[in-house]
Amino acid sequence: MIHLRIIIVGCGKIGTAIISSLVAEGHDVVAIDNDPAVVQDVGNIYDVISVCGNGTDCEALSEAGVEKAELFVSVAGSDETNMLSCFLAQNMGAKHTIARIRNPEYNDQSLAFIRQHLGLTALINPDWLAAQELFNILKLPAAVNVESFSGGNLEMVELKLKSDSAFDGVSLSDMRRKFNSKFLVCAVQRDGTVYIPDGNFVLQSGDRIGLTAPPAELIKLLKNMGFLSRKARSVLILGASRIAYYLSKRLLAGGNNVTIIDINEQRCREFAAQFPDATVIKGDGAQQELLIEEGIERVDAFLALTGIDEENILISIFAASKNVPKVIPKVNRDELYSMAENLGLDSIVSPKRIVSDIISRYARALQNSLGSSVETLYKLMDGRVEAVEFKVTSDFKGVKTTLKDLRLKPGVLIAGIIRGRKAMLPTGEDMILSGDRVVVIVSGKKLFDLSDILA
Repeated sequence: MIHLRIIIVGCGKIGTAIISSLVAEGHDVVAIDNDPAVVQDVGNIYDVISVCGNGTDCEALSEAGVEKAELFVSVAGSDETNMLSCFLAQNMGAKHTIARIRNPEYNDQSLAFIRQHLGLTALINPDWLAAQELFNILKLPAAVNVESFSGGNLEMVELKLKSDSAFDGVSLSDMRRKFNSKFLVCAVQRDGTVYIPDGNFVLQSGDRIGLTAPPAELIKLLKNMGFLSRKARSVLILGASRIAYYLSKRLLAGGNNVTIIDINEQRCREFAAQFPDATVIKGDGAQQELLIEEGIERVDAFLALTGIDEENILISIFAASKNVPKVIPKVNRDELYSMAENLGLDSIVSPKRIVSDIISRYARALQNSLGSSVETLYKLMDGRVEAVEFKVTSDFKGVKTTLKDLRLKPGVLIAGIIRGRKAMLPTGEDMILSGDRVVVIVSGKKLFDLSDILA
């Protein structure tokens, strides 16, 4: 497998998450940051080449070997720095460039113009992506997580079976017979171990399960399973952050009732001006009396989106104690992410994890396109499972072979085939054809090409 030379500018939370992910996949990573202490720490912790300098300094870029870089990613604090850094890198020889953009003032039209005229491969906005993930979960509040493939033609949801679950002791084959829906249980996490199950697998209370199905079938299935609670119509958001801005815009456009609490008066004024249909409260969300006064016991969902992970976790635990149906904190630090899960907070949003997955997808797409190309990549079940969507070309050795005759590696499951706009949950009689999109679930290994699934 070809290992790429990848340069990362900016070693903050998101930058280090990207570096960690790419190093784990065996790439040659060079990190650039203008803080000497940060550069030293990153070089020691991740065993990467680190350069102290500015991402817009041609000398620093040259020292990092930009002319040999297959992928250049700039996630420094300033949007303008990131765009300029990528523009310089592209003109100095970097093959592909990705810039992080966070300012809501850059709308879709201006971003498309910027990307085209600066010659950038992609622009990514972690806050918009996190808001999109939150919006998807709020549509299906019973889900821990919701991911889409092939433009929404196939969806995967993660569900947590409660302690008194009706599915305790039920095998997957019995579950398929009970519900007249097209679905596939493609992964189960139990006590920290992940299983890629077959029909004989027996569910237990407390399991975290991953289900794939076309969207219409998924709604029907969740309703029949008793998981489908109504969409979250009233939402209380703590923290007038960028994520809150993008999410509020989506929720209000859909007719939701939105209340936003923030301690910063200027932010409250800005949000009140931007969203006249929302209720904006200046106050300290850590004060339980304020949350109760603003109706936390009556809302459908509570989202803690401040910049402090610890505060988000603690206040979310309070919201859960008030029986709020859906509680979601934003948590970026890995050690606190695990702690939040252990404290019973099932749904958690992490912008840095979202961006890290996207950069990993780009890297894999560049590594190998023999027989397929990586279209989508999600890390599920606390990162223990990967769901990878490939676009199939005629070079794939398994084309026109029935799935029952394909010899797959252990821990691999073909979870969906999308042909045109039709999503299929495959049986042993189905075939993969050139032009299809194929969703593969894998545990314990990484897939760089569709051919990697073959034994």
